[in-house]
Amino acid sequence: MSPEAAGDDRPRSLHDYMAAANAAYYGSRDPLGTQGDFITAPEISQMFGELLGLWFADLALRADAGEAVAYVELGPGRGTLAADALRAMAKAGLTPPVHFVETSPVLRETQRKAVPQAVWHGDLSSLPTDRPLIVIANEFFDALPIRQYERTAHGWRERMVAGTPLRLVPGEADCTDAIPIQLADAPLGAIVERNPASEGVMAALSARIATQGGALLVLDYGYEGPATGDTLQAMKDHRYADPLAEPGTCDLTAHVDFAMLAAIARANGLRPAPCVGQGAFLTGLGIDARAAALVRTNPERADEVAQARARLVAPEAMGTLFKVLAVRHADWPQPAGFA
Repeated sequence: MSPEAAGDDRPRSLHDYMAAANAAYYGSRDPLGTQGDFITAPEISQMFGELLGLWFADLALRADAGEAVAYVELGPGRGTLAADALRAMAKAGLTPPVHFVETSPVLRETQRKAVPQAVWHGDLSSLPTDRPLIVIANEFFDALPIRQYERTAHGWRERMVAGTPLRLVPGEADCTDAIPIQLADAPLGAIVERNPASEGVMAALSARIATQGGALLVLDYGYEGPATGDTLQAMKDHRYADPLAEPGTCDLTAHVDFAMLAAIARANGLRPAPCVGQGAFLTGLGIDARAAALVRTNPERADEVAQARARLVAPEAMGTLFKVLAVRHADWPQPAGFA
C-alpha cells in the first residue's frame, strides 16, 4: 500500500483496506519461512505435501480420471507443497499437468524454481476447461479480504477504516440485510464477518467442478458458522501485530467459515465431506507411518521429524485450529481422510 493511500484518512471499508494492504504485501516479498513473517504446513515438513499428493493420486485413480485430471493449487506459496505432492504422486504412477493461481511476481519466481513445469494464472478464469480439476487451497481463503459488521445502538453498521492513526469505526449505512438471520439479534457490540471474495471464489470453483468433474481440498484455520466474533489478525516477524499499523508490511488474515464454503458447494451440486481437524485428517492419511519411515531412513532426524509431526497434528498446535474441507463432483468417490 502506498504511503499516500496509507495516510488517506477518508473512511474505507475494512474489505478495501485489507485487499490493498495484502496486495502490496504479497506483491513485494516472499513472506514465508524463518526469514519471513510466518511458516505454513508445507514448510514445516515434507510429510504434509507428500500425504496430500497421495490423497490426490488416490482420489484421481479411484475416479478413473488418471492422467486426464489437472493439479491446481491456489496461492501455492514457494511451491513446496506442490513439489512434495508431485514427487509422491509420481511414485504412485500419476504425473498430472500443474496449474498455479498466483498474482505475486516475487512468489511466481520462487515457484518456478520448485515446479518449473507449472502453468501460471492470475485468476480462475483461465484454468483449463477440458478436464477434471483437483484443486488444493492451503491457507488461501484466510488471506482474502473480509467485511465486518458491528451491531450498534443505531443498528448493524459496516466497520470502516479511518483516521490518523487508523482505527475501525462504524459506518453510517444500515447493513441489516448483510447479517445472517440467525445472528440478527446478537447483542450490542457483536461483530459479524462476511467474506465476499471467498464466496465468489468458492462459487466459481464449484461451478467448474460441477461441469468438469473433480474436487477441492481446503486446509485453513477457521470455524463452522454462522458465528459472531472479530478474527482479523496480522503477522509480522512470526509475532502478532496491529492490523492497522504499517499497512502493506504484514500479513492480514481472518478465520475461514467452512460452513459457508460447504453451503456454496452444495448449492452448486457438489458433495461436501464432513469438515475435520487437520490432525485427524493427516492421521487418517497415515502421517504416523510416514514419520516412522523417515526416521528409519534418517535416524539422525528423529527429533526433527517428531517435532514436525506434533506441529502438524497436535491439538495444541495446528491439529484442531486448522480444519479440512473436501467437496467433490456428485459422481466422484468420497476422498480419503474423511469419515
